[in-house]
Amino acid sequence: MQPYLKYTLITGASMGLGREFAIICAQRGLNLILVSLPGEGLDVLAKYLTCRYKIQTVYYELDLTQKEALFELHRMIRHRYPVNMMINNAGFGGSRPFETSPMDYLDNMIQLNIRAVSILIRLMIPELKHHERAWILNISSMAAFTPMPYKTVYPASKAFVYFLSRGLSEELKDSPISVSVVHPGPIMTNEEVRNRIRMHGTLAKICLVPPEKIAKMSLCEMLAGKKVIIPGILNKINWFVIKWLPVSVLLALSTRMVRSELSVIKRDSKDRITLPVSTTIRHSATAG
Repeated sequence: MQPYLKYTLITGASMGLGREFAIICAQRGLNLILVSLPGEGLDVLAKYLTCRYKIQTVYYELDLTQKEALFELHRMIRHRYPVNMMINNAGFGGSRPFETSPMDYLDNMIQLNIRAVSILIRLMIPELKHHERAWILNISSMAAFTPMPYKTVYPASKAFVYFLSRGLSEELKDSPISVSVVHPGPIMTNEEVRNRIRMHGTLAKICLVPPEKIAKMSLCEMLAGKKVIIPGILNKINWFVIKWLPVSVLLALSTRMVRSELSVIKRDSKDRITLPVSTTIRHSATAG
């Protein structure tokens, strides 16, 4: 491995917004460390990006809800792959009544959306500080700006990401590390998400921004030093309105919106979230 090479670490890289970040970064000639759960086709993506854009790509398939996996990932990449940029994209959400939500569902959301991003940043800061310039981009959500019934933990976890990012940005302002946070609105990533967005009605649909556009915009604004990134004009307007509306009004609006989504969600035993504990480590081919 050539010691002068620099790498961008992207979590949740196999699909949706994470995949688009990987593609945009590869197009810029950035070498990549991609992370996702096993069985999501990360090997195919890594090999494609290596061949198509002549970059070096390393990928790891592991479950970031497991605390030991976070430390193992850091152990495997430190001293081997100089990371000067990390994009913390891994996370998930959904809609269901809190009182009937499976315990594993709630716990995994907290571990992935909150613990994983916190620990990974803490582990990577010493490496990031070794570079003349370095960047951290955390993926939050428009949901971070208001409480939402029937989603409960998800907006709370994304509010955590927002406050973590802003506080850390101030704490590291005299270091080489720039910290930014992006708040996408609804994103069409898979069929389940598409169905949920359709049930949210016209407002959610007109706020849609294609994931590739979100990734490109977020990367450009992060590199320009912008701390809070809200992709899309309508999402910016939405953010401004949220700032001024009373919480009671926001709760009433979000309740009506999410109840329509709940009407199409099947709540049965298949809803239980079971994430693999095993860790698979593989490397893609590197460009010659």
